[in-house]
Amino acid sequence: MATSAWALIVHGGATTIADAERDAYRRGCEAAAAVGRDVLVDGGSAVDAVVAAVHVLESDPTFNAGIGAARNADGRVQRDAAVMDGETLDVGAVAAVEGVVHPVDFAASLLRDEEVLLVGPGAERVAAERGFTGPPPDGAEPPGSGTHNTVGCVALDREGHLAAAVSRGGLDGSRPGRVGDSPLPGGGFFADDEVGAVVLSGSGEQIARVSLAAWVEHRLRDGLVPQKASAHALDRLTRVGGEAGLIAIDRDGRMGWAYSSPDFALAHVTDGEPVHAYTRPPHPTTDSEEEPR
Repeated sequence: MATSAWALIVHGGATTIADAERDAYRRGCEAAAAVGRDVLVDGGSAVDAVVAAVHVLESDPTFNAGIGAARNADGRVQRDAAVMDGETLDVGAVAAVEGVVHPVDFAASLLRDEEVLLVGPGAERVAAERGFTGPPPDGAEPPGSGTHNTVGCVALDREGHLAAAVSRGGLDGSRPGRVGDSPLPGGGFFADDEVGAVVLSGSGEQIARVSLAAWVEHRLRDGLVPQKASAHALDRLTRVGGEAGLIAIDRDGRMGWAYSSPDFALAHVTDGEPVHAYTRPPHPTTDSEEEPR
């Protein structure tokens, strides 16, 4: 059903953020949310909005995605990304790809293909054919430390359609070919116009083990509001351990988030409201720990 309202949430990773880095995290998330907002204000799709927002985070070396990606044990950069269209349930995902600075754009180009997930050298061949390979832009910072986590975005557009996008730069010193939850539908992300959209960040292997995005989707389908579904997801994760942060939005534009990490960079914006950005966001039902900027 069409709606005139829209909403968007973007996150920059569930992690520990040093005091000296807080402004950079807030500014980066704020900039990404503003770009996604502009897409939605102009009547653009939720898919276009989440891809545009995540592309901004991939262009910022503050975050472990895109040009800020970490190096594995072989000293190589392997990136993951995924996009899901809640209207069609189409998924485009890539994993362990090298030479692709903006894997979220590559993943979006695969949305209407039959394959859900492409990995490694096979994915890289397709990326080259479609023009997504190449060196980082001039002046880009070297890969980051890998102590930070997946970035992502969820959005609801004016037509009532939902979408999710994620991007990940890997773990510093990880085993080559390692893939966490980020590009796995139902693991690190999910979007369905019937219920909502969710994106996760954190301990990838643990999140994948409990199919946490799918678990949140089921709770939304059961009638939980996004905030309660997000909080319950952290309880679910305790079975296997690990930390996580997640953002969620339902088909009515209600938003929620939760995190068990010390910090969780996040920005949100809705129709008629300004962008609010945090590095330690208050839960929607509690008083603010940090004023938005």
